[in-house]
Amino acid sequence: MEYRHLGRAGVKVSELSLGAWVTYGNQFGVQEAKEIMAAAFNAGVNFFDNAEAYANGQAELIMGKALKELGWARKDYLISTKIFWGGEGPNDRGLSYKHIVEGVNNALKRLQLDYVDFVYAHRPDPETPIEETVFAFNHVIQQGKAFYWGTSEWSAAEIMRATDFARRNNLRPPSMEQPQYNMFHRRRFEEEYAPLYKELGYGTTTWSPLYGGMLTGKYNEGKIPEGSRANLSDFEWMKKRVQDEKKLEVTRELAKVAEDLGVSMAQMSLAWVLKNPNVSTVITGASKVSQVEENMKAVETKEKLTDDVMERIENIIRVIED
Repeated sequence: MEYRHLGRAGVKVSELSLGAWVTYGNQFGVQEAKEIMAAAFNAGVNFFDNAEAYANGQAELIMGKALKELGWARKDYLISTKIFWGGEGPNDRGLSYKHIVEGVNNALKRLQLDYVDFVYAHRPDPETPIEETVFAFNHVIQQGKAFYWGTSEWSAAEIMRATDFARRNNLRPPSMEQPQYNMFHRRRFEEEYAPLYKELGYGTTTWSPLYGGMLTGKYNEGKIPEGSRANLSDFEWMKKRVQDEKKLEVTRELAKVAEDLGVSMAQMSLAWVLKNPNVSTVITGASKVSQVEENMKAVETKEKLTDDVMERIENIIRVIED
């Protein structure tokens, strides 16, 4: 496992990390979380991602209990939460000063932690002045409840506005973005965000590297396996996504590349994301220990993705426009 700086920040994150979306509270509980987190930690993972919205807070409760029982030294791991969707009340969502402060406090209670390392604005909030949002995250950091703050799925223009306001007012600017990035969803990361890496030194904690499992090849036969995310009741949209015939044609071609390399398609897909120098860490998901063990081999697989292999992959995936 290699450790990369989060942009220009001094902190280092493992190049592969583990997230709680979908799995924690939807597919398993504390015992399974402990086993999966331990497998990742033993492989060198030091960053675990969460959010107040995941399973309506249950994901943070489960991760908090798992961390307590695992008993790791707090200095040895990094935890994030994301604030936006905290409930159904009129002030339980969005990026108001009130919700950011209360949302972080509630997340810390669920996680049983004194602080999170990273806190994200889970989405942009057009109903709240960006100045208010920047002041709120600065306050959270000043209180020692988070060390860094960032954005998730914000536009480059919104990020630049927040950064400019923070700098002009001697406040902490956002320093990282959490975007979706994979072979089927890459234009924003590679094109729109390009100035953020160059001008701001922005770090990235990318999510959905396997496009909801489609880039593992498990849907290549046009069937949805039992126990997969696409079969979960709240993920009907994913079922439609993985049955896209044009994308399935591409994944079948990608499977041939992986076979030639002697690796799984999941390992190749993760390694492809890792090859981008603007990726700080790739957030993986897993519902069983065996998936963690397979995903972690991507750190070795990336050495097999030579320029020729990357060009071969590019020629296959360029027909997909996100």
